[in-house]
Amino acid sequence: MADGRELEGLMALGKKTEYHDKYAPEVLETFVNKHQDNDYWVRFNCPEFTSLCPITGQPDFAEIRISYVPGERMVESKSLKLYLFSFRSEGSFHEDCVNKIMKDLIALMDPKYIEVTGFFTPRGGISIFPFANYGRPGTKWEKLAEERFARHE
Repeated sequence: MADGRELEGLMALGKKTEYHDKYAPEVLETFVNKHQDNDYWVRFNCPEFTSLCPITGQPDFAEIRISYVPGERMVESKSLKLYLFSFRSEGSFHEDCVNKIMKDLIALMDPKYIEVTGFFTPRGGISIFPFANYGRPGTKWEKLAEERFARHE
């Protein structure tokens, strides 16, 4: 008899964790939003995000914050964790990491609204906090994206 995970097509949840040694957007999975009639926020914090400087190969550390208003689909949290961990061997600048994460999640689940912020720890005495956001075009969410972007600190 199939359980809820299999019915939703979820492969990672409840199974032995396999970590990827390269950037792996293919591990991301979704499930149906059971409250599509409500607008609500979902927030993920990943305080142990790691990537590599593409020039020096040195590790970069950050907290990645993802906030979104779901549409029809939602990202499954274990698959998101595996996806974020896949950056550990990825040579990307901080800004590139944040934009890749946002674009991959947009392609995956078509949220109404999403924002991704990286709080990278200092290197050479400078902290970098890239922010990217998106609101579904032609909706109130596009206007929210413009407003939040304009007021971003």
